Amino acid sequence: MVTTKKAILAFAVCTGITLNAPAQQFKTFIHRGVNTVDHGKGNQKSGGLTQTDISEGLRQALQVGAKNATGKLSLKNGFFGDALVKVLMPPEAKKVETTLREIGMGQYVDDAVLAMNRAAEDASAKALDVFVTAIKNMSIQDALSILNGGNDAATQYLKAKTTAQLTSAFRPIIQQSLNKVNATKYWSTVFTTYNKLPTTFHKINPDLPAYVTERALNGVFVYVAQEEGKIRKDPAAQVTDLLKKVFGSH
Repeated sequence: MVTTKKAILAFAVCTGITLNAPAQQFKTFIHRGVNTVDHGKGNQKSGGLTQTDISEGLRQALQVGAKNATGKLSLKNGFFGDALVKVLMPPEAKKVETTLREIGMGQYVDDAVLAMNRAAEDASAKALDVFVTAIKNMSIQDALSILNGGNDAATQYLKAKTTAQLTSAFRPIIQQSLNKVNATKYWSTVFTTYNKLPTTFHKINPDLPAYVTERALNGVFVYVAQEEGKIRKDPAAQVTDLLKKVFGSH
């Protein structure tokens, strides 16, 4: 069972009080914490918080954040229209891009880039179910570790718990999406054209689905981290009664 001390520390994080707060503010918080958590038992006190409230509130917050992140990225232009996460040509293909643009074949590159981003947008919608399962399986100790951790503790938790599953889930969706929007054709055209150039001595044939899968996951976690920042810093952003109770208890 989590001790009263740990529960109070978690309550501090939830309510935005830090251990660096002024002495009087911290004393006030300690008095409030002792009177709202029943000596390690996690029982509800009048107007107070239990350990269950804290862990369930964090689960709800993470679900809201994951829904917001995946919902934004799964829209048309969620990736393509956002410079922060837009999937560009891989580093090893930059010479290909430069060369093709120089000889007036930039449209082939543009078509390939658009198709890669459309595939990432298609796959992102599938991430939410994976995130929700990981969040539901989170223990109270996990929740307290996240609350007491760094600014990206929740994002790192989700990365550790979901990356392998998301990669497996994303890869076939991205492959199908790339085929649907003719990305494989564009990609093939780009590299076939480049490889036929008399100045090309090193042929290039990167694994397109693997590359787009990796970039799509990176984009998802970029926005999960942004949502986590809101959870930690902006109680007004909480949208359920429990979130208001846990994160708005100032």
